[in-house]
This record gives sequence, C-alpha cells and structure tokens, in this order.
Amino acid sequence: MASSRTPSSAELATYLEQRGELSKPWMLQLLRLTKLKEAKDSMDPDAYMASLQEAHSDLMRLGEFWKGREQEVFGGRYQPTTLIEPLPGSPEDR
Repeated sequence: MASSRTPSSAELATYLEQRGELSKPWMLQLLRLTKLKEAKDSMDPDAYMASLQEAHSDLMRLGEFWKGREQEVFGGRYQPTTLIEPLPGSPEDR
C-alpha cells in the first residue's frame, strides 16, 4: 500500500498557484491549516490552540459556500452561473 504523504505548505501553495486556486477561500483555509500544522512544534500550546480556534471560526463563517457550486468545488470544473455573472466572451460580458 502506497504511503500518502501530506504536501508541505510551500508545495501546496505552488500547486494552488499553478492551478489558479489561490483566490478560493476554502483553498486558502487548507493552506492556512497546513502552515499551522507545520508551526505546531515551535508554538506555545495555548497560542496554537488559539490559532486553530480562529481558523475553525473562519472556516465556519464560509458556511455552505459550495451550494450551487458543487462542480467547481468538488469536481474542479468552473462553470459560472449566468444569473450572477455572464459567460466570458458573451455579449453581456464587459
């Protein structure tokens, strides 16, 4: 069975940048948690818990961000809704 290694925060940031996903809040939260995990051993336990609780609160504020965006979030395929934004190159696109 192959070992699944967790990428470092630098590797994750590079991957997200290459895919153009650094503007997605859920991906930034993933990067934030990865960086926090790396810093855990060098942090005061109380500071670590406070940072982790803050990250959790921020993640919960995203709410059900994926509703109506399942293909983009879970399938990696972005298809803008015509109700919110026009398709690129369409007559409504400015």
